[in-house]
Amino acid sequence: MDIDTWLERLSTELDVADVRLGDDDLHTLLDLARDAAHHVGERLAAPLSTFLVGVAVGRGQSLGGAAAQAPSLALDLDEPPSEPDTSTDGHSDATT
Repeated sequence: MDIDTWLERLSTELDVADVRLGDDDLHTLLDLARDAAHHVGERLAAPLSTFLVGVAVGRGQSLGGAAAQAPSLALDLDEPPSEPDTSTDGHSDATT
């Protein structure tokens, strides 16, 4: 079975046949899945991330907008957390 037939059958079964995924949508979702799996480091991140983006789309966000948030968040995971600067003047507030 090819992907178009699969998506058509699945959409019909899920009663979302009015939703059509164009080539741009498919590339967006596949890129999201790739980036999530690569940057998070677990293959499970791919389907779960695309699911959550789908929920966001169902709640009114655009696919492109919701999908764009995930890779930037995943890239932030690659960065080591910085130590927060809790002082206001660069000196210790400790008193003895």
